[in-house]
Amino acid sequence: MSDNSIQSFKEKLDKEYEWPSLYTFKFIVPKGKEGEVKSLFNNHDVSEKQSSKGNYISVTAKIMAESSQKVIEYYIAANKIEGIIAL
Repeated sequence: MSDNSIQSFKEKLDKEYEWPSLYTFKFIVPKGKEGEVKSLFNNHDVSEKQSSKGNYISVTAKIMAESSQKVIEYYIAANKIEGIIAL
């Protein structure tokens, strides 16, 4: 992510949410990578669902985020996971 896209996303988050706020993350990862995503959200509500063919796992995490910056930090950390798609 470039600095411009991060700043633009931060502005959108700040416009849409009043912090702290419940924020939902949704990711799709190749099967076997779901543990890496779940480890980012220890002590938070995390669910997963397997794709119809079983090749991918959808991971949803709900957190109480104190700021847009915290949300961005989670996305930056998740972006390091090979094959991840953020929704």
